[in-house]
Amino acid sequence: FIYAVMIDMFLCAFPPAMNDMEKKLAEYKCDTNEAVCLKLVRFPEDIDDESTTFHPEFSHQLYGDDEVAFGYKGLQIQLYYSAGNLSTLFKVKYTARVTDTFDCMEPDDVEDDFISLLEKEANFKPFGSLLHTYKVHNVEAGEDLTYQIHKVDISCPGFREYHERLQTFLMWFIETASFIDVDDDRWDFFLVFEKYNKDGETLYATVGYMTVYNYYVYPDKTRPRVSQMLVLLPFQGEGHGAQLLETVHRYYCTSAKVQDITAEDPSENYVKMRDFVLVKLCLTLSSFSSEKLSQGFSEEMVSEAREKLKINKKHARRVYEILRLQNTDMSDEEKAREFRLEVKKRLYGPYRKNQRELTKMQKCLRPEELASHISQMDTRLQHEELDKSYQDVLAEYRRVLERLAQA
Repeated sequence: FIYAVMIDMFLCAFPPAMNDMEKKLAEYKCDTNEAVCLKLVRFPEDIDDESTTFHPEFSHQLYGDDEVAFGYKGLQIQLYYSAGNLSTLFKVKYTARVTDTFDCMEPDDVEDDFISLLEKEANFKPFGSLLHTYKVHNVEAGEDLTYQIHKVDISCPGFREYHERLQTFLMWFIETASFIDVDDDRWDFFLVFEKYNKDGETLYATVGYMTVYNYYVYPDKTRPRVSQMLVLLPFQGEGHGAQLLETVHRYYCTSAKVQDITAEDPSENYVKMRDFVLVKLCLTLSSFSSEKLSQGFSEEMVSEAREKLKINKKHARRVYEILRLQNTDMSDEEKAREFRLEVKKRLYGPYRKNQRELTKMQKCLRPEELASHISQMDTRLQHEELDKSYQDVLAEYRRVLERLAQA
């Protein structure tokens, strides 16, 4: 037994080298995140323009957890979309295939039929009703580009098929993406398009989209919850996500039936964007004025944020802290201390809950079990964790304020 264990340890430390066959076959493995080439095609010349190509962040939903395709050298899986209607052109290229060298090997099947409908792009018009138009300065083009946000429902003619093509981008850029049941009429869809001209014609390019599900809240309210949000890679970093979220908030603010607006499993980047948008919106509320911010978080803030902007109490508190920081002279030790204690008081909530639970445990746990729980709630460690949480929050808030100053 000992001898066998020693052999296993040796093999783990010094794995056997690949034989010649394995080395040759390894040359036919391709990273599918690099092999998949995506493109939003506006003009025929874009097809051969390498600068317009971008790659997915994820491909495991199609090619397995290892994100590898076997059987090709120099593999390119070209999935091109017309910029507006998202009609697809699909091609597969490679420099060599495993069957060229090994008759007994078959490559993975990665090719499908494809069609190109680029010439019909001039006929494409955005779906739904126009909610908002805005401009973004493009340094490369040296001009302001025009964008539109539309609200759509699934009954809009042609939209169901368009959405089927649009949601394929989710697989490439959201790790845990899944498709939604569009037959449920509680879904709302919001789309962003770029409006541009070519040879005197007005054309539209798809920029991104958001899906929102309207949950029922007893007795007669709804709670819109952001489910999916994606800005296509060529348009990221230009502020379209913030424009979209603000437009969606303003859309639901007009409805007396909406309780508040939430998000499903928001990512870290989404939370940062939401902070920016909600702070920007709350600057218009009287309860968030400089004078009232210095008096602390109030029910007036909670009520006004909920009634006028459909912001829940948790998010209103976060907005308050960001604006309180903006109005605090952090070089003044006393004012900085007041702000720090205000934020830490909120952050301390989970620790206070643990202490209450420990008090209850004292009545039913054995001494050794109680000692184990107490050791996990070391006061010094809690203070260190609390201080780190505060520093992290402070850095996040400062980033929001920096973006706000540039807006």
